[in-house]
Amino acid sequence: MTGRPEAVPLPPAWPDRAAWGTATSLRAWQTAALQRYLADHPRDFLAVATPGAGKTTFALSVAAELLGRRIVDRVTVVAPTEHLKVQWAEAAARAGIALDPAYAAGKGRTSSDYVGIAVTYAGVAVNPLALRIRTERFKTLVILDEVHHAGDALSWGEGVQEAFGPATRRLSLTGTPFRSDVNPIPFVSYEPGADGVPRSRADFTYGYRHALADQVVRPVLFLAYSGEMQWRTRAGDEIAARLGEPLTKDLTAQALRTALDPGGAWVPAVLEAADRRLSEVRRHVPDAGGLVIASDQDSARAYASLLRRISGEPPTVVLSDEKAASRRIAAFTEADSRWMVAVRMVSEGVDVPRLAVGVYATTTATPLFFAQAVGRFVRARRRGETASVFVPSVPSLLGYAAEMEVERDHVLGRRVADEDDLFAAEADLLARAEAGESASAEELALPFEALGSHATFDHVLYDGATFGHEGEVHVGSEEEMDFLGIPGLLEPDQWRDLLHRRQREGRAAPAGPAASVAEATTHEQLAVLRRELNGLVAAWHHRTGQPHAVTHAALRQECGGPPAAVANAAQLRARIDRVRAWALRPSS
Repeated sequence: MTGRPEAVPLPPAWPDRAAWGTATSLRAWQTAALQRYLADHPRDFLAVATPGAGKTTFALSVAAELLGRRIVDRVTVVAPTEHLKVQWAEAAARAGIALDPAYAAGKGRTSSDYVGIAVTYAGVAVNPLALRIRTERFKTLVILDEVHHAGDALSWGEGVQEAFGPATRRLSLTGTPFRSDVNPIPFVSYEPGADGVPRSRADFTYGYRHALADQVVRPVLFLAYSGEMQWRTRAGDEIAARLGEPLTKDLTAQALRTALDPGGAWVPAVLEAADRRLSEVRRHVPDAGGLVIASDQDSARAYASLLRRISGEPPTVVLSDEKAASRRIAAFTEADSRWMVAVRMVSEGVDVPRLAVGVYATTTATPLFFAQAVGRFVRARRRGETASVFVPSVPSLLGYAAEMEVERDHVLGRRVADEDDLFAAEADLLARAEAGESASAEELALPFEALGSHATFDHVLYDGATFGHEGEVHVGSEEEMDFLGIPGLLEPDQWRDLLHRRQREGRAAPAGPAASVAEATTHEQLAVLRRELNGLVAAWHHRTGQPHAVTHAALRQECGGPPAAVANAAQLRARIDRVRAWALRPSS
């Protein structure tokens, strides 16, 4: 730092990785976090920053400062995956800090050329005693990347606690919502909330909303696709349903699996639409790339075959987190090819800044996994870049998209109110999704057989509002191209103005469930309307920060009527229209 010539030289933001306007200095949040760290000199520090904001640069700045002041003389980085170990070592090398990513617990000594090591949480759990001995021998800074993984398994948490208890300094990082199980995360402070339930306390928080305002991350345009699905149960019953309509939890999951079946018509249509969107983006950002996130190896290979036919170019396929996968990811990062298809590549921190278009083609539907996946597309390199993510019209996924900016803490002992709780069984689902290649065989054993699918464009979700055309919009139509053909470089306010202008001119009308509930029974229709109202209220909270209850009270005051739980269809529609009218007001 200034006035301290003994500090290790560190380029605060590397030009080939920096977001627009950050190449010559630390970003504002990194400077503020670093200043707070140096002012307090804490032994433990937790920084929560949205994916793509630059947690690695911040952590290496701290490491360089502590090494320069001789507060520490070794650095240990703990990452979730083998690929991220290598990525950390490469980033540290550019910063003048040599880390050994090949170190294995029990190996003992490492080359004197290194000032530190990079290991995985699983590696720590294998031999925590060896790492404890190393930590005791040197004054060590331990950087715990995506620290919530220390709670993935009891042995992981215990291993981290044992190995790094003697550390001189510990810096914990995370960029996605914390887990909600009862396992405390090592070295994270918990404080009781108003309800007396302990919650994690971050020392510095930099959320997506702030990063978007600072142009550190890209705004995200979510393009939702619906359509008719047909499948057969093990009992032999044939079921037909529209993706996104009110269904039971099991039927919704089966409809989603039908949509994602590579043998149907839904996936090819959505991949073709995504490829058209990528072509439009590449007119302004020539090296822009796309990523399809698949559920399993078989689906990934099938999607890659479809993309090769659609784009005329073979995509990069990443099937596991092995060394060969790391090389493929690195090669794709440096190339200008169009598509990559991956199964496990959505792990936090995987850095491919040129990714601009995504297809969420996985059955995993937890908020943690969704946040990790979308985080692969939000890293900004230049002003005006926007991410486009294609998603199935599944209520839970659209809800996560509307609440991207919500900051969550780790709540210990949080009670699950119902089976649809956003956090219920999250850790188990994420572990299964990241477990790898056995997922395909497990799913094939379930009572289900896809028979056919058809895709239609549903709507766009952007800035807390939905935009779409009235009636059914076919894939490949001019109405769909109204959205796929939007320029690849626009400022957030230009996106907002363009979509709102089309809305006012009547070219696009707010998307809603009217068509899907026209012939529904009364209770089904009311359930759909309540779901839509609650989704819009959540989106309004995402945009303004206003609590849900306050928004519902304001709607009742303006529109009249009883609470939403007992309101009739006309009253619910009036409130839906009022929220949409609020969304169309010019931003102050």
